[in-house]
Amino acid sequence: MRTIKAFAAIAAMIFMAACSSNEQQAAAPATTTVTPGSVADFRQNVGDRVFFDTDMSVIRPDGRETLNRQAEWLKKYTNYPITIEGHCDERGTREYNLALGERRANAASQYLIAQGIPAARIKTISFGKENPDPPGSDEGAWARNRRDVTALQ
Repeated sequence: MRTIKAFAAIAAMIFMAACSSNEQQAAAPATTTVTPGSVADFRQNVGDRVFFDTDMSVIRPDGRETLNRQAEWLKKYTNYPITIEGHCDERGTREYNLALGERRANAASQYLIAQGIPAARIKTISFGKENPDPPGSDEGAWARNRRDVTALQ
């Protein structure tokens, strides 16, 4: 009788361990890998956005770090021309924001050129306040919209 109880206890522990192991595997997040040199690699591992202070087109230190990573990646993967999109928050006139977006895009372009990226690979465009991401009328949304986006072509 003791043997049967011991056997049943061992079987129950094995069963619980197996269930526990399966739960942990099911709960583990799926990992996604990106192909080196792909658009996803650029966005996720390098960063495609540079942010600016209000009414400014001067590249901040965090923006220089992003642009340095972009320059290194673009030197390694020379098959991509890029477009730098200048964006602004919703405040200000359409004309003012188009001009500010252009200055921001040009600042990033000039920085990348100074890092050795050929000017022929770079196009700039200003969207001003026309493409908010995210839309919103608060400081959080405005801060996210004062940006350049480097798009691979």
